[in-house]
Amino acid sequence: MLKLHIVEVSEEQEPPLLDEVEEVEEEKPVEIEAIQEDNGGSNSNSENDQKTEKEDDTNEKPASSEDPELKEVEMDDWLFEFAQLFRTHVGIDPDAHIDLHELGMEMCSEALEETVTSEEAQVLFDKAASKFQEVAALAFFNWGNVHMCAARKRIPIDDSGDKEMVATRLQAAYDWVKEKYTLAKEKYEEALSIKPDFYEGLLALGQQQFEMAKLYWSFVVAKKDDLSKWDPTETINLFDSAEEKMKSATEMWEKLEEQRAKEAKDPNVSKKEELLKKKSKTSTEVSGEEAAEQAAVMRSQIHLFWGNMLFERSQVECKLGLTGWKKNLDTAVERFKLAGASEVDISTVLKNHCSNAETVENMEKKVEDPSPAAISKGDDGDQS
Repeated sequence: MLKLHIVEVSEEQEPPLLDEVEEVEEEKPVEIEAIQEDNGGSNSNSENDQKTEKEDDTNEKPASSEDPELKEVEMDDWLFEFAQLFRTHVGIDPDAHIDLHELGMEMCSEALEETVTSEEAQVLFDKAASKFQEVAALAFFNWGNVHMCAARKRIPIDDSGDKEMVATRLQAAYDWVKEKYTLAKEKYEEALSIKPDFYEGLLALGQQQFEMAKLYWSFVVAKKDDLSKWDPTETINLFDSAEEKMKSATEMWEKLEEQRAKEAKDPNVSKKEELLKKKSKTSTEVSGEEAAEQAAVMRSQIHLFWGNMLFERSQVECKLGLTGWKKNLDTAVERFKLAGASEVDISTVLKNHCSNAETVENMEKKVEDPSPAAISKGDDGDQS
């Protein structure tokens, strides 16, 4: 219910009317002319002084518009929008003059309280909370990235010296990198605990699992251990975990993209976004074309990372003689194509696969030391 309060105030609190201001300005020239008539018999110096004073008064008249009580005030967008909001909820004309501070503050508080409990305001509050939640998750995400970068920038191991010294250095480097990867995993998990739908954190966690699997494999190869006696279960589990997180992060990202596309088509949501852009001069919102371009880049990066992960896994499985490496290699090639990689780049990658290296090595061995079967086949061919 709207309450109107009528209170009697003194004349000093009444604002100056436009007619009164004009009458005051019209009286000033009349006073100046009267002074000039009284001093008509004075010398020329006084006349010049009066002319100078008159010119000064004329020059000072525009400055009178700078009077704080009369100068115009440029209103910010938020102030105008708040006035409209005030008018909607309180139900009075915001242009009407109310020079009573206590009553104005009371009505303003009532209007704001009503606005806070409105449904539209709750949507904005939810968005604000989501943004702050994302900021907190992003802090842990970047913290984890620092540990990942530090692990990748590890100084190469000095392989000079005896085997025991090199093995000690190798173990120390392995432990240090493993610790960095573990710290990165903890930060990524903290980010996901704050914001479960933070797909960037889930992608980073998948990357961490993938790098950890490569670390285990590289350490075994560097030690020149017998692969037939090495248990690859933990490494394979890390590859599985990385792929699982890649799938979950991709699904999460696709859902967010679908939601963004729906909001872009919704006229009501579009109007709200435009209003928020006008309110914030430092808005970082992107256009629809830019958002679509960013989505295409993200999709390409996901396919590329997924293809690299499957390619490395197929190499490990091929070296260990495990089944399934060919399937993972074919799937990796499909991912590279979806990422937009050229046929030349894909061919170069396939040539570097360990399966091709082993084939070339086996062919070279056959040429240098031909087997009895090959000789017998050759003899048979000559006899035929």
